[in-house]
Amino acid sequence: MSDVVVIGGGIAGLASAALLAKEGHSVTLLEGRPEVGGRAGSWEHEGFRFDTGPSWYLMPEVFDHFYKLMGTSAAEQLSLVTLDPGYRVYFEGEKEALDISTDLEENLALFESIERGSGARMRKYLASAEDTYELAKKYFLYTSFADLRTSATKEVLAKAARFIRLLIEPLSKLVARTVKDDRLRKVLGYPAVFLGSSPYLTPSMYHLMSHLDLSDGVLYPMGGFTRVIESIADIARTAGVDIRTDSKVTRIVTVDGVATGVEYTDAAGKSHTLLADTVVSAADLHHTETTMLESNEQTYPAEYWAKKTPGPSALLLYLGVKGELPELEHHTLLFMKDWQEGFEAIFGHEPSVPEPASLYICKPSGVDPNVAPEGYENVFVLVPIPADPSIGHGEIDGDGDPRIEQLADKVIAQISDWTGIPDLAERVTVRRTMGPGDFADDLNAWRGTALGPAHTLKQSAFFRAGNVSKKVKGLYYVGGSTIPGIGLPMCLISAEVLVKRLRGDTSAGPLAEPLMPVVAPQPRPWP
Repeated sequence: MSDVVVIGGGIAGLASAALLAKEGHSVTLLEGRPEVGGRAGSWEHEGFRFDTGPSWYLMPEVFDHFYKLMGTSAAEQLSLVTLDPGYRVYFEGEKEALDISTDLEENLALFESIERGSGARMRKYLASAEDTYELAKKYFLYTSFADLRTSATKEVLAKAARFIRLLIEPLSKLVARTVKDDRLRKVLGYPAVFLGSSPYLTPSMYHLMSHLDLSDGVLYPMGGFTRVIESIADIARTAGVDIRTDSKVTRIVTVDGVATGVEYTDAAGKSHTLLADTVVSAADLHHTETTMLESNEQTYPAEYWAKKTPGPSALLLYLGVKGELPELEHHTLLFMKDWQEGFEAIFGHEPSVPEPASLYICKPSGVDPNVAPEGYENVFVLVPIPADPSIGHGEIDGDGDPRIEQLADKVIAQISDWTGIPDLAERVTVRRTMGPGDFADDLNAWRGTALGPAHTLKQSAFFRAGNVSKKVKGLYYVGGSTIPGIGLPMCLISAEVLVKRLRGDTSAGPLAEPLMPVVAPQPRPWP
């Protein structure tokens, strides 16, 4: 086989390195930060351990499939617990919160109790969501779109008219036809945020997301996503991957249009060159293209990005709180009354921070005693805001930029008011903030986005950036910037799509479990 260097130790980089090592390649992974994980990092402080990014364990079968490709399973690697309720929702101006159950029938009954007739309509909506989800996995998620004929099957073509409507109609319109109650519309529309978008911009194809939380239920891996990342890193090392942290890649080396390795600096600032037959970048695609390659080598130059829509950035709060917080579930959502105005503030022509904002809270200490000292709660807050690094940076103990800390104060007061925790601010003993400037500086995120390019119609499926350079042979891409898209499950899938691309495999579905190395090296497909 060949020598491969993987740039970036987030979940996509780790998974790619693991799969390629299992294929028989000699793989070195270079991570610029002191630890792997990327957005799915970890922070420990005064007895608390916080997941710094993702906190929803969605699409569990995708995680299990990756583990099985590597010869293990999610059951062997993780201790998964079912959350019930899956999440709680507070609405601005409403006294009662809604608890979304882990049980489908209970959720249908909840919808019916709020809006007569909605239970039956929701059953059809969720059946459509499940059907769309299964077809997506079968034909659209595990493909590089190198040959569109593999996705244009009889099964897909038979539903072409429905698919076209789901692609061109925004999610908000499909939701509006399904339920009339404003609260229920928000429950169905909020998954667009997982996709770095708005229900008014995201194609209604993504109503499939409601199948994941309303029908499938919500799981939590004990130890959080820190444990998920640890498990994948361990699997990669066992497969033979050489993981080097504090190794910042500065340049992709090319000779006559062919990638031959990378240049990187170590923790001491010393420069090194690492030769390779194949280079895989799991770093932010904008950063890779515009800083590691010469202008004539860029498939996605600056002018490409000028026309694209970033997903939102975020104000993140990591709070250690004294005493119990029964008002909050493991996952809690707060939705503002003027829903559309909030999204327009983030994605409009003149972006601004919504006030008040819709936001998300995670309280893992309710089920996981290892994330907070006894007698305290671990609280993570995510507030979607515009992708604009000038909004500022966060820091520990209120020492971030003034605008970030002022926003954080308002968010804590909002949570206190809306959820009925009057003394919340006084009970905070640990506080750290993170803003768009941190995403830009620490993760090289394009425009400081917390997620990546938004899943609008023109930035989804085969319209999204591809996973192979069109200018440099032997250079490939994985992660949320490329196909299939945003989110940890999608990043795991992107690693598998990379393997298929290197094999010249244009099939649409997932690979057989466990991953069996190809008999002989395959020629590099070009482009």
